[in-house]
Amino acid sequence: MQKITTCLWFDDQAEEAAEFYTSLFGDSRIVEVQRHGEGGPGPAGTAMMVTFELAGQRFMALNGGPDHNFTEAISLYVDCGSQEEVDELWAKLTEGGQESECGWLKDRWGLSWQIIPNRLSELLSDPDPARAQRAMQAMLGMRKIDIDAMEAAAKG
Repeated sequence: MQKITTCLWFDDQAEEAAEFYTSLFGDSRIVEVQRHGEGGPGPAGTAMMVTFELAGQRFMALNGGPDHNFTEAISLYVDCGSQEEVDELWAKLTEGGQESECGWLKDRWGLSWQIIPNRLSELLSDPDPARAQRAMQAMLGMRKIDIDAMEAAAKG
């Protein structure tokens, strides 16, 4: 069992969000849903806490009410192996959400994600500082990361 688990606070959409998130990644599943009983604090039968796994990593989603919103101070970083994976996740997560810069986005619940191809780290840590700087400048002008455009920029 995972010792430390991230808990995400939702108003009343924890189960919907967990179902959506688990549909995006292999090795993902809803582990458990704890439901409110008679006498609350939420309506009987509605989800109070949803435990789920994304790519084998455990999370909890709490229906805690409207008191707290997500901020960019925390994000889920997804290391993508290809442009196709970046494109697919970007399209699904920004549906009803919002694009930001440099591979960041907010999903429809306001949770921040970084959808980053692993090639980005390789380009930014290129032993040739000029190549790395050109890649960095290209990335700074992007919303969704485009590997081909970064490769072209790195080459000069």
